[in-house]
Amino acid sequence: MPPTIRTDFPYETAHEDVHIPLPDGTRLYARIWRPVTDEPVPALLEYLPYRLSDWTAPRDWQRHPWYAGHGYASVRVDVRGHGNSEGLPGDEYDATELADGVEVINWLAARPWCTGRVGMFGISWGGFNSLQLAALAPEPLGAVVTVCSSDDRYDNDVHYMGGSVLAVDMHAWAATMLAFAARPPDPRYVGEGWREMWLRRLDAVEPLLHTWLSHQTRDAYWKRGSVCEDYGAVKAAVLAVGGWHDPYRDTVLRLVEHLDPGRVRGLIGPWSHQYPDRGLPPGPAIGFLQETLRWWDHHLKGVDTGVMDEPLLRSWMTASHPPATVYPELPGRWVGEPAWPSPNVTPVPYAFQGPPVVVDSPHHTGLDAGRFFPFGNDADLPPDQRDEDARSACFEFPVASGPAARPIEILGRPRVRLRLRMEVPAGQAIARLCDVAPDGSSTLVTRGVLNLSSRNGRDRVEPWPEGATEDVIFELNAIGHTFPPGHRIRLAVSSAYWPWIWPQADSAGFVLDPTGSFLELPVRTPERGAPPISFEPAEQSAPLGVVHPATLDGERPERLVIRDVAEGLWRLEVDPRYGGTRLYPDGLEYTEEALESYTIQESAPLSAHTHAEWRIRLRRPEPAWDARVETRSGISCDADVFVTTNEVICHDGSEVVFHRTWEKRIPRTAG
Repeated sequence: MPPTIRTDFPYETAHEDVHIPLPDGTRLYARIWRPVTDEPVPALLEYLPYRLSDWTAPRDWQRHPWYAGHGYASVRVDVRGHGNSEGLPGDEYDATELADGVEVINWLAARPWCTGRVGMFGISWGGFNSLQLAALAPEPLGAVVTVCSSDDRYDNDVHYMGGSVLAVDMHAWAATMLAFAARPPDPRYVGEGWREMWLRRLDAVEPLLHTWLSHQTRDAYWKRGSVCEDYGAVKAAVLAVGGWHDPYRDTVLRLVEHLDPGRVRGLIGPWSHQYPDRGLPPGPAIGFLQETLRWWDHHLKGVDTGVMDEPLLRSWMTASHPPATVYPELPGRWVGEPAWPSPNVTPVPYAFQGPPVVVDSPHHTGLDAGRFFPFGNDADLPPDQRDEDARSACFEFPVASGPAARPIEILGRPRVRLRLRMEVPAGQAIARLCDVAPDGSSTLVTRGVLNLSSRNGRDRVEPWPEGATEDVIFELNAIGHTFPPGHRIRLAVSSAYWPWIWPQADSAGFVLDPTGSFLELPVRTPERGAPPISFEPAEQSAPLGVVHPATLDGERPERLVIRDVAEGLWRLEVDPRYGGTRLYPDGLEYTEEALESYTIQESAPLSAHTHAEWRIRLRRPEPAWDARVETRSGISCDADVFVTTNEVICHDGSEVVFHRTWEKRIPRTAG
């Protein structure tokens, strides 16, 4: 159900664009929506590198005017070196970005129209830096709402998973940020000096892939900005929000476990990597803006809204459903937990049965994994897992059937212990939990990964003793799911998962001994008489009025799998579909095209290769402006190194104003 559009707010609103000065003379570009009132109000900050004048503008107009209409100054700021802000781009969440964020918070608090109280919110990048700035504890920052974010930059971000290189998004996101960092400022907002600003930025651009791939264990680089290093540093009240189809959902559980229960609440819905009010699949959407208003009013205005009387964790308990790559809405219900770990959840082991089995999956296992970052597109989610299951070792546990049978409800992080023997020093184990219906269809519930050389800690590399047998234990990503009577719980174990996980150089699989191996499920016993949990319907402020024209070429497939049967070669092509062509009310025409490809030969781990191309064009008829960005990026490997290539070409009209290529060889350590 689409959100209701609201214009009848308690306050009239107005907005203005301003520059926020920093101590070094750099000015950050900001847009401020304010209620029309003589009384000071708290300020809410969203702080991103994603260009407030175009890329996030449609989303910004859905929420910032809404907050202003309810008595807050709602502020959207471009990070240094991005959009129309001055300065040079840096690494994600680097010390400069966070120091600038503290200055912005203090600047907002000092405005005569501000009460001195500041809140911060954001999704993904904005959720990350909201949480990281809360850990720096600037005095005016009283509350944050962090959506689809992480407290652990190494083990719960786009770079590594279970100690393994996350090929699918390590590369895709680095390629995306290379293209994004190369975009020019807009002369409509920065004036005639736009080209000089652009060229200074381009001279400073360095592919982030070089840094990320150079830190293959959880070292000091990843610890910086990881709030899990010191939860006690967070002083602001935190509303942590995630979705069961977002890769960062485990952070919500860690935050409600480790932060002061008097200043934290968690919310996990059925959603993808989106704000929960947008109505993008899978739903149902909720009145998220109203829910966050309760949070702001309580913590920034001192109004008792009852928000802290809610359960510590509210989560969507997904009902069993057939496999599909998109769901308008998922079946289920809301449940509440008074604490985390919850007294309603008990770990229940399910022992494996049978003789030892060789697990040596073909290297294209994982092509049906779905998108690492589902955004609500038609091909985001994993299809039927039967093909993947056939390339894995599967262990099944029937759910009792019959008139008195009850479903098995799980909430939290499943865990596996695998007894493995391996003849080579490096490898990976991937575990997928599936819900198998009586017709044989297999729906992916959740999954987990372990790089076997990091089995004793993500901060080290310990080769497997050749021919040795060891027990390894690792968790799967958190989930709320109900297995109905008559279904089967399937745990599928593979030694490959491309393109999510980059294969080890000498991967040769392993022998799995069921004796001593088990699956542990966090089984939830529903509370009797628990009060129902509900939310208001989703609503937003009036849209910006961006037009998405149809193109003559039509759309290419979102996810296309190509197989060369004779060569045993597989290629996955992905169109991320971030937005295509759009026309803005200020006359800007913004066009972007991207294509990612992931190639592997099913029996050759060193054949793994990723490639991404981006084309971005920004043009406006009056005054005439036409800027283009083209980027190409790739990763290949041999037994000892990753080889990365990157290229950026920028045009001002017909003139090439910048062209640079990079090639870097990065030693394979943990990767």
